[in-house]
Amino acid sequence: MKKVSSIIIIVVLLILAVISIFIYRSKHSSTTTDEEARNFKFKDTASVTKIFIADKEGNNCSVTRTAKGWMVNDKFPCRSDAILNILEAIKHVEVKMPVPKSGKESVLKHMSSTAIKVEIYAGNNLVKQYYVGHPSQDSEGTYMLLSDPESGENYKDPFLCFIPGFKGYLKPRFIATENEWRDRIVLNYIPPQMRQIKVQHFNMPDSSFTIDLHSTTSFSLKNSKNVEMPFDEMKMKQYLAYFQNISYEVLITGKNKKLTDSLSNNKPFSMISITSATGFKTDEYKFYNKQPNADVTPEHGVFYQVDPDRLYLRFANDKEWALIQHFVFGKLLVTTAYFTPAKSVKK
Repeated sequence: MKKVSSIIIIVVLLILAVISIFIYRSKHSSTTTDEEARNFKFKDTASVTKIFIADKEGNNCSVTRTAKGWMVNDKFPCRSDAILNILEAIKHVEVKMPVPKSGKESVLKHMSSTAIKVEIYAGNNLVKQYYVGHPSQDSEGTYMLLSDPESGENYKDPFLCFIPGFKGYLKPRFIATENEWRDRIVLNYIPPQMRQIKVQHFNMPDSSFTIDLHSTTSFSLKNSKNVEMPFDEMKMKQYLAYFQNISYEVLITGKNKKLTDSLSNNKPFSMISITSATGFKTDEYKFYNKQPNADVTPEHGVFYQVDPDRLYLRFANDKEWALIQHFVFGKLLVTTAYFTPAKSVKK
């Protein structure tokens, strides 16, 4: 009888042990899955070599780290601020809170039609894949859903995510359009790179001029009739320094064909031609007036015929159009009067 009782006790203990192991493994597996489903952060951004972003409107682009810096679609240099913003998000994004079960279906439905897909690569390895969705009601959190990079399958639970210390939502950092990634610098010359600058004012032809750069310290100024003119050397050096790091405000190439076609049929009011010191390549930058906005307030009873703050620029062999600011480009569109030497004062 004692032998039978011992066997029963052993069997019961074995069953309890199996049940305990099963419960432990189930809990451990659930915990592991939950941790993986909320692990959006990738700290080692120095190892990131490529970021692929795609939206639901059919836009997509690849941002790749190269020896020359970050490039978008292997064509254009990227804006440094945009790169810093997305890398900060990749490195610091954290889960703020899980989505309540009652709101999970609604969040996933919204994300299915609006979320941006993000793939992050280190070398040739896909290290993170997730979807960046819409903001929370207070706009201080962003709904995100993580995928398993190995299987490509989405985890079942979305989360509300944020960057500690940052107020705002994260989706604008993940740009899916090529033009929005592009570096906005359109003019970036130093004197040794230029052989000649020609500024033509088609509405004021007598104010046009040409600058020949013979060396980094020797220049000549000619008027519209190709006659040499005296100039203030300090003003000349200052003017030449203005050609560095000049950026457009918004690239409009392909965004408004009706507008660009209309501008193309008109003559620009000014044009700057820059001939390089090597190769004698000449780049042309054509300037067109912009109509004033309806909300521009007249000053002292004067109504503006053209926008006093912005204008249009055509560049890159007439292939590109951009909206630019007078404040940025106006200093390049001077006349010959700008270079007039100061008159000596008689004692």
